[in-house]
Amino acid sequence: MKLQSLRGFRDILPDEAERWQRITDAARAVAAGFGYRQIHLPMLESTELFKRSVGEATDIVEKEMFSFLDRDKTHMSLRPEGTASCVRAGIEHGLLHNQQQRFWYAGPMFRHERPQAGRYRQFHQFGIEAFGMADPACDIEVIALSAALWRALGLGGLTLEINSLGSPECRAAYRDQLRDFLRGRADALDEDARKRIETNPLRVLDSKHPDTRAAIADAPSMEAAMDDDSRAHFGAVCEGLEALGIEWKLNSNLVRGLDYYTHTVFEWTTDRLGAQGTVCAGGRYDGLVAQLGGGDVPAVGFALGIERVALLLAQDQADAAGEMPQVYLCWHGD
Repeated sequence: MKLQSLRGFRDILPDEAERWQRITDAARAVAAGFGYRQIHLPMLESTELFKRSVGEATDIVEKEMFSFLDRDKTHMSLRPEGTASCVRAGIEHGLLHNQQQRFWYAGPMFRHERPQAGRYRQFHQFGIEAFGMADPACDIEVIALSAALWRALGLGGLTLEINSLGSPECRAAYRDQLRDFLRGRADALDEDARKRIETNPLRVLDSKHPDTRAAIADAPSMEAAMDDDSRAHFGAVCEGLEALGIEWKLNSNLVRGLDYYTHTVFEWTTDRLGAQGTVCAGGRYDGLVAQLGGGDVPAVGFALGIERVALLLAQDQADAAGEMPQVYLCWHGD
């Protein structure tokens, strides 16, 4: 039998490893410049951590986690994302109570997805998390950090899409409105969307299925369900980004795939990677620390996919190589 890597897992060969090093070096430097410190997190966690944080009705928990029982009959999972682990570590070590913290982390994550370009079952992320700051200025800071990283890498052609999910109360009210709307359109939705009506209706807004997209074109908007404080928070974020010269566009269907988000959510996207257009994504998750047993600690962060950024850099490098001379003629002596 020929031995080779498992499906969805791959080797990073020297040429690509150099690009990866460039990304992580730039990310480390930019994060340090914004006052973020590194935290190392374990790759294995209790499965319950992700059920309680990411949400049992999400695709990650329902379909994608690598979970198993160890010899002691402990339910554990390879981490599918970094935020939950970062929150768990902050609570466990007393780092979040009445404190402001800024962390960054990098490393492999694991999801049992269908492999395609820039999307593997072992993939790698660089992430940042900021705790203890409810002000919209922190949302702006996190997005500004990501924009600074693109500049450091010389990476252009990315689009910032933003939206607001409002407070938890607004989100809950909107979820009920949207569920009622979707029940009336159930026959026109694809199978996955129909399953989500009762469990996670906001995820239907993010569907790429053409029939579902057409059926929800006139769905009620999140903006109509937001209270004055939520509108003020989002307005301040938009104004702050404009003041920094960071261009953005509103995407009312942007909801993110994880249950813990509130208020600001955002994605940096590209049209150069086919279906996998999201390069970096994040937002605010003010209720997650309390949900995992900590106090009422506001938080905001993002994670970027190193594989996807590396693909973009490889394209830029190939374009630049095509413009370079292939022969050098040197004058040596008489």
